[in-house]
Amino acid sequence: MIVVDVEASGVDPYKNSLVSVGAFEFEHPENTFYAECRIWQGAHIEDPALAVNGFSREQIQDGGKKSDKEIVEDFLRWVETCADHTLAGQNPSFDRDFLMATAHRYHLNWPLPHRTIDLHSIAYFHYLRKGLLPPASHKHSDLNLDKILQYVGIPSEPKPHNALTGAKLETEAFYRLIYEKGLFDEFKQFTISFL
Repeated sequence: MIVVDVEASGVDPYKNSLVSVGAFEFEHPENTFYAECRIWQGAHIEDPALAVNGFSREQIQDGGKKSDKEIVEDFLRWVETCADHTLAGQNPSFDRDFLMATAHRYHLNWPLPHRTIDLHSIAYFHYLRKGLLPPASHKHSDLNLDKILQYVGIPSEPKPHNALTGAKLETEAFYRLIYEKGLFDEFKQFTISFL
């Protein structure tokens, strides 16, 4: 599977634009992808989104950066180096939809499958298997990425953060939930809290 995270200029893949894409091939985590781009002309920019990803308006409108089309083309070429093309992540439909909408905007073929693997679902199942109630608020799951990272014993995602950082933390969380051991050396000092 491919653990992917995108940062964008907002939350609507048809009004907003990609600003960065990060990904790890789960089975071969040394195989990574990261790229930043300028937004497409006319894309909406939402200040709360920039607060999350740390980009300035000037950075995402920088004409010297690759276009959103170019990084999706680069990402799709990179995907071909991976054995399994199933996308995964925390709310992976958000990431997939941004990548797919960008591909469609430029009439690029979108060869990736619709089905995704959601870290939230894996963590929710893990809580239940351990006999624990997942965090809830207003009668629905409140299991966000920071709570999942806390559950698996690693620090919260830094604020602001880039797409590669998000993808790496999600990859580590998947690994800890699935195999009950750590993956990346930088997280070895953090014990798995649910064991």
